[in-house]
Amino acid sequence: MPGGVRKSAMSITDFFRVSRRLAIPGALSHQLAIIVITCIYLVALVGMYLTEVDWTGQALFVLTFGLLNGVWLVILRRPGMAAALTLLPLILVIVLSKFKFDMLWMTLNFFDVLIVDTDTVAFLLMIFPKVRTALIIGAVIMIPLLILLWRRDPFRVSRLWAAVAGAVCFAGLAGLSNAIPEQPWEPFQGVNHVSNFARSGVVSVSELMTHSWLDSGAKASGRLPFAANETCQPSGKPPHILMVLDEASFDITAAPGIKVPADYSRHFRSFDGKARQFVTEGSGGPTWYTEYNVLTGLSSRSYGRFKFFLTRIAADRVKRGLPQALRRCGYKTFTLYPAYGAFLGAKRFQSTTGVERFIDSQEMGAGYVETDSFYYDKALALVERERKGAPLFVFVYTTANHFPWDTTFRPDLTPNWQATGNEPEVDEYIRRQTLSARDYAAFIADLKRKFPDESFLIVRFGDHQPAISARLLNPLLDNAAVARGIQAYDPKYFTTYYAIDAVNFRPVNLSSALDKLDAPYLPLVVQEAAGLPLDASFVEQKRILQRCQGVFYSCRQGVEARNFNRMLIDAGLIKGL
Repeated sequence: MPGGVRKSAMSITDFFRVSRRLAIPGALSHQLAIIVITCIYLVALVGMYLTEVDWTGQALFVLTFGLLNGVWLVILRRPGMAAALTLLPLILVIVLSKFKFDMLWMTLNFFDVLIVDTDTVAFLLMIFPKVRTALIIGAVIMIPLLILLWRRDPFRVSRLWAAVAGAVCFAGLAGLSNAIPEQPWEPFQGVNHVSNFARSGVVSVSELMTHSWLDSGAKASGRLPFAANETCQPSGKPPHILMVLDEASFDITAAPGIKVPADYSRHFRSFDGKARQFVTEGSGGPTWYTEYNVLTGLSSRSYGRFKFFLTRIAADRVKRGLPQALRRCGYKTFTLYPAYGAFLGAKRFQSTTGVERFIDSQEMGAGYVETDSFYYDKALALVERERKGAPLFVFVYTTANHFPWDTTFRPDLTPNWQATGNEPEVDEYIRRQTLSARDYAAFIADLKRKFPDESFLIVRFGDHQPAISARLLNPLLDNAAVARGIQAYDPKYFTTYYAIDAVNFRPVNLSSALDKLDAPYLPLVVQEAAGLPLDASFVEQKRILQRCQGVFYSCRQGVEARNFNRMLIDAGLIKGL
């Protein structure tokens, strides 16, 4: 045994003796260090070239690299190690951003770090269980390489100069990020991963230093007489409520010169023959703005620059909404969601507002885009399964009108379709709307046939205009003028439709169903049409509707919305914002 120990000790001694003999000479060590550092910078430049598609993105990438590199140089003084530790997180951002875009159609944002989205993490680990293994393998490989680079880097950099360089890069990054803020559509392009991440970080931190998440008054002008045990006693048997989000749909005849089929506009009318206008808070794509409006009865604009992430911010914080009010009246609440529940924290957000059962695309077996009949069939099956014992609220999303419109979606369903003579994208959009109208009519017929003894209130709406509408509404304006109009919330670019229908039921009270209505008032319309008593918060919101004639956030330059937010905070219905 002792001999074995001595033999082992001699072997270790011999190993270190040989290692010293094979040590890299000083000059060669310098050359290798220069080569390694140069390669790291070249990899960073290649990454920038492949992922940043405009000069703004490239400049922000360089400034981000310079800032991180400066920080590491101040800490370590070793340029090789600093460059490697700078490159690694940038590569990680690019990889994770591409991964997120492939899965959730959005690139990585600073909010993914600032607000930990456990649903998204759980979803990714569930769908890709090898991700954790890959991260562990990557760490096992990279840690020894970083240790080797630490030991062999012969250069040292002045901390003072490193701090100055980092400060200059930080100033440039902050200035450029605020001068050219991220536009709402950029995260959906799948490019500029590092620059968008860095820019969103600068803007988010800057905004949080000067404002809270939610714009609210410092002191409310009144209080809500809200009781935690407040009950709801409908005067009669309440109807099942079906709320249908008609994806990207509006009456395109609002644009000049558009040709449409006969009876095209009938789809946008209510049971009483009225065509009602619905003013949303997003143009061309952000469904979740309107989702927030119609579930909470509040404005996305109250979040300022944070509105893009409002469903993730509001999750577990905004406790007031239509599903909550309906549950108080004995309803069972459901959502049929056409994407993964992790998308923008949709499942957590809707659960907070009172949705008891959230059924996402994976559970339904839905593809990227399905016909509207697919979701209507799911709704019919849900009603058949759940209708006994309590009235139902079902929030149904449809997707047939979703972009892009440069490809023909399910041409087999419209074999006799005749082009109307518009440009191809517009014709495809109108064809899909025609298919949606046909599926909706069949859905109403199925409700009547399958449930002759049940009553239904159906409220449907367009969540935003399609992206193609902005240039169609006023063809004489250039892109800059259109952008100014959208930024100024010109209602022309935000107006869709809402319609009220009923099966075996007549809407009780339509006093709030104005001919033109801002989206946050829709929960009020739904409850009154169903004949349900309002809780104190919706009684107060009806007063706002009457004072402001259907306008919400823009009324009195935002004073009404801010005061209402503060009243909800004081009542404990909004927490932590």
